[in-house]
Amino acid sequence: MNEPRPTGPGDSYASRIPYVVPESLDQLTAPRTGIVELPVSLNWGPQRVYDLSKADDRLFLYRTVLSEASTLDQLTALVNKGLLIELWPQLHLPRYCVRRWHTAFPHLAEIGAGGIWQ
Repeated sequence: MNEPRPTGPGDSYASRIPYVVPESLDQLTAPRTGIVELPVSLNWGPQRVYDLSKADDRLFLYRTVLSEASTLDQLTALVNKGLLIELWPQLHLPRYCVRRWHTAFPHLAEIGAGGIWQ
C-alpha cells in the first residue's frame, strides 16, 4: 500500500510523504492504555512520552504516528485499531495522509474525515 509516486509540478512536501497504511486495521494491535514513549525518529521534540488516559496525549500521539511513521512496524507497534476508529473524526492530518487512509478503509471516511489541515 506504499506505492511510489512521481513528482509533479506544484507538489507540496506533504503530498510527497510516503504515508504508511496497513493492509488491514486488524494489524493495529498496540495497547489502548498506558504510557507510550515515541522514538526520536517519530518525535524529535522535548516531549516524547504520552499517557493514553489523557485525551490530548492520545490525539497528539496518533496524529504524530500517522503523519511520521515510516515503517509498518512503527505503525503497528503504536496504533490500536479501536482507538484509531474512536479518534479518527478528531485527528487533524495532512490531506494526502487522510486520502490514503480513506482509500484503504472507506468506513473511516464514513465516520468523519478528521480535521484536514493541508
